[in-house]
Amino acid sequence: MESIRKVLRDSGVKSEAIAGVGLSGQMHSSVFLDDGDRVIRPAILWNDGRTTPQCRWITERVGEENLRRWVANPALEGFTAPKVIWLRENEPENYRKVRTLFLAKDYIRFRLTGEKATEYSDAAGTILLDVRNRRWSEEMLEALELPKDIFPPLYESVDVCGRVTKEVGELTGLAPGTPVVGGGADNACGATGAGVVREGRVLSSVGTSGTVVAPSETVQVDPGMRAHTFCHSVPGMWYVMGVVLSAGGSLRWFRDVVGQLEVMAEELTGVDAYDLLTKEAERAEPGSEGLIFLPYITGERTPHRDADARGVLFGLSARHGRAHMVRAVLEGITFAMRDSLEIIRELGIRVEEIRATGGGAKSPFWRQLQADIYGAPVHTSTNTEGPAFGAALIAGVGAGLFSDLAEAADELVHIATAAEPDPERTKLYDEFYEVFRSLYPALRERFKETAELVRKFAGR
Repeated sequence: MESIRKVLRDSGVKSEAIAGVGLSGQMHSSVFLDDGDRVIRPAILWNDGRTTPQCRWITERVGEENLRRWVANPALEGFTAPKVIWLRENEPENYRKVRTLFLAKDYIRFRLTGEKATEYSDAAGTILLDVRNRRWSEEMLEALELPKDIFPPLYESVDVCGRVTKEVGELTGLAPGTPVVGGGADNACGATGAGVVREGRVLSSVGTSGTVVAPSETVQVDPGMRAHTFCHSVPGMWYVMGVVLSAGGSLRWFRDVVGQLEVMAEELTGVDAYDLLTKEAERAEPGSEGLIFLPYITGERTPHRDADARGVLFGLSARHGRAHMVRAVLEGITFAMRDSLEIIRELGIRVEEIRATGGGAKSPFWRQLQADIYGAPVHTSTNTEGPAFGAALIAGVGAGLFSDLAEAADELVHIATAAEPDPERTKLYDEFYEVFRSLYPALRERFKETAELVRKFAGR
């Protein structure tokens, strides 16, 4: 409430000028309310990994084929359903109190409007939504013995789901009655904010994790469920998404462990340590003279779904220096992102243009690296607000300022930079990518054995 009031005050925008409020937030996180609409316990966030046993139980009880048919996604630790099962098994007293389950942004809507609602793009990440038919999956809820009445009504992202109450207006400065739309999950809003609202455009977003998002006019589900199929914020559209758990996180690890000189230089000169590392990487040849990095330092989601996978520097020799290492890290992250892109291509979804956001969009070198490895043009847009900007576009449609999200994106999202793939470098990277792809299958059993050893000797 204080943040909204501060934004209005600092911006000088009058509350009457605000046509609508959009919402976005991290997917999968669980907010549990009791019969008095009080929060029962701290929210369980998307990155809480305690639910591995519950994921196994869901998969065994439901079966992979039914997961594919009913909810279009596997049971993974990040998703919502395993968190609910964890609560039932580990905090039964709290579970018995649950009368409403909100996703993070939907609790904010409730506080703003008093209305209980969610929308399809966020609900898809619960693995309790029938993604194909945009409804709660009665089959899944019945199989997991979860009550349907704790889940809010479903809307499209652009639907008005409530209005700012008089009490909230007094607390925030917003005009009472201001419409609040469904909003969207962070990835759906991030894609919308980058103008990725049509099939053919693909989002490549590098933060701590990395995501590749490809809109589709029809439901496309990877037979192996290596990638996710979710509802888009664009009504009547879906998207396929691959996730690299440690994209920018791998580069941050390298900076913290190996890049101390760059960190010190940043403190002295103010030049960003990441920019200095990228300059170092430019000194090495494409392919890093055979040095290949697997960015699985916290396990991996797409395409391997393996919490035991770990990072690897493969091919290290006496001729390699720091420049080769940092370039290999950047190449390895981008190879891992390409894994998701290849699944999207296998499904027949058009890939005509990549819209880059996040850390991978800031560096001209990394933008060109992406274009060369993806074999597709890589563009950045003029806005840098990501999901927040996407939520604003969604609010604009809901408030009637635009006819649809395609019109909103065409009017307000513009290309800032463009990188075209170099055919010779793309050919070279195609060959190194095949080596990259071969490493995980060769090491999969060793990853498991090592994880067991770590667990066996932990604490000794």
